[in-house]
Amino acid sequence: MFERVEHRGIGGDVGEVHVLSFEGPDAYARAGGIATRIVGLTDALAHVHGLDTHLWFVGDPHAEGHETRGTLHLHRWCQWISRYHPSGVYDGEEGKVSDYARSLPPWMLARLAPNLLAGGRALVLAEEHQTVPAVLHLDHLLREAGLRDRVRILWNANNTFGFHAIPWAALARAATITTVSRYMRQWMADHVGVESLVIPNGLGDEAFLTVAGDQLRELKRRAQGRTLLTKIARFDPDKRWMTAIHAVAALKQRGAKPLLVARGGLEAHGVEVLERARALGLRVAERTVGTPGGHGLARALHDAREQDVVVMRSHLDDEAKRVLFRASTAVLANSGHEPFGLVGLEAMAAGGVACTGVSGEDYAVAGSNALVVQTSDPRELVEDVELLRRSPEVAKAIRREGQRTARQFAWGQVVERSLFPQLRSA
Repeated sequence: MFERVEHRGIGGDVGEVHVLSFEGPDAYARAGGIATRIVGLTDALAHVHGLDTHLWFVGDPHAEGHETRGTLHLHRWCQWISRYHPSGVYDGEEGKVSDYARSLPPWMLARLAPNLLAGGRALVLAEEHQTVPAVLHLDHLLREAGLRDRVRILWNANNTFGFHAIPWAALARAATITTVSRYMRQWMADHVGVESLVIPNGLGDEAFLTVAGDQLRELKRRAQGRTLLTKIARFDPDKRWMTAIHAVAALKQRGAKPLLVARGGLEAHGVEVLERARALGLRVAERTVGTPGGHGLARALHDAREQDVVVMRSHLDDEAKRVLFRASTAVLANSGHEPFGLVGLEAMAAGGVACTGVSGEDYAVAGSNALVVQTSDPRELVEDVELLRRSPEVAKAIRREGQRTARQFAWGQVVERSLFPQLRSA
């Protein structure tokens, strides 16, 4: 029934890696940080470590169902449903979860069986609550086929979304549960009663690209000597937007001339945040970016002199974010509940100063590679920004150490340091 397929892998053992995720590299499948994680992880597995890597994701309904990029195979699933839901990966989510769970595991078993029957092994990495039903189905099929001991299944939690609907006991039997930080590991133990392994997020090669000097200079010129601050996060109370807004108002009263460039989402809390900003006397404007990169961002800030808060209502591409992070006095990643804190790490990689909270940001060392706020009191944030303004040498040292730390979180290193040891010990 099956043909034998030659395999290679970690120590000649794991022949193929299969990644299950709703989000992925297509614009249709990008909704946030999970897509960034998946793209970086699969690229490292396929192109840094040379593993035959298959990504099964809810991709562009009009693209090829199967696309090969070297040793990376993109499998776009649920396309027939996505054609009726053009707004993105989570449009029509319930139907996609059902179809993904029903149809993908049998297809995967047929794909895996030749190697497994020939004595090979495989690794399955699944992401987020949408893939849990598929993981349970795949585990069942592998057991029925007598092949379960040939496949290592890991299921990862990037955040707490959808936790209420997960059958934790069944999932723990079907997969090794992982998460992205020590904070999340403890949270899951306390709230849902499961043990998990920590495999942190990483950064792709693009995070370390040199910031173009001309783009940096243009953005700083547009800022016109203002204390440039950046906050990129969902409009969610956990992200402590109100703390940031109150800090900006206090800095303005002190004569620090702050300019906050803010990028949130469509969440209702955003209305409350902007209403509070205006109530505190801050001048608020909303802008879109017409062209990618730092030049497009700079043009969107053409009237920055007249504003205190500029809310970006369009997507900021990776290059634009790197320029913004580098140009900012501080990047306000001051969340109260942060599973990992990818924005802070991205800011560090770009040579920016991350101002993080104290939850999942395992990479942050206060005063060394980042500034760390421990409360929701805006005065703490204000004092950190003032420290950077009056002590350029401190800011320079933090930027330098932050970049050094970020290098340790390149995806190739994360896979080698945190993922592979779990496989070798299995």
